[in-house]
Amino acid sequence: MARQIVDISIFLENDVISDPLGMQPKIEYIDHQASVPGMTTFFPGLEKADLPDGEGWAVERIELSTHNGTHLDAPYHFASTMDGGQRAITIDEVPLEWCFQPGVKFDFRHFENGYVITADDVEAELSRIGHNLSPLEIVVVNTAAGAAFGGDNYVDSGCGMGLDATMYLLERGVRLTGTDAWSWDAPFSFTAERYQESQNAAIIWEGHRAGRNIGYCHLEKLHNLENLPDSGFTVACFPMKIRGASAGWTRAVAIIEE
Repeated sequence: MARQIVDISIFLENDVISDPLGMQPKIEYIDHQASVPGMTTFFPGLEKADLPDGEGWAVERIELSTHNGTHLDAPYHFASTMDGGQRAITIDEVPLEWCFQPGVKFDFRHFENGYVITADDVEAELSRIGHNLSPLEIVVVNTAAGAAFGGDNYVDSGCGMGLDATMYLLERGVRLTGTDAWSWDAPFSFTAERYQESQNAAIIWEGHRAGRNIGYCHLEKLHNLENLPDSGFTVACFPMKIRGASAGWTRAVAIIEE
């Protein structure tokens, strides 16, 4: 049996629009020459000429939000409570068994940008792929945002999961989901337009807020989901262990046994 590992994470990098203005990561690269003064301070008397090829080490300084790059959101990100009033768990408290489970992929690339997925859409997709959900399966959503990544309109691309669509999954035992879009919800620009028309605050972040009813996690800014089958793969997405945090970065991968 052959094993294929598909990288479903994006890069952390400068100069690619993966977040709204003012929320992007910042990476400073310190190469083998720039680091020499830092290295020689550890060893009195050491000169650059004493080093192999006159080189020090390569290091990077990074300014990040826990929500930059491919990351796993904890229930604490969505609200201070989960499961109908219990304290919401932070990323260091997320059960690790949630993060290594069989995966199911929904192909929602045909929905227009800003569309809010309903429970009926989820049922129709499960019928199309011939799958019955099992508890703890990881559901990943392939949207139009996947193909838009790297372009100026990425943040405003893709459909989003509505409250009833998210609850449909959670009520069937799903505890970890994911999307290749910037947010599990529809892009904020579309939600803002709908809010101006309705003045209904319940539509803002409605998919996230499902965690107040049933605690769950989701991955954001996945990639390469179009290369996955509908099912028959395993997702591994263990988050960084950041005490008390709302999210943690992850090198999410899909494992396909062939």
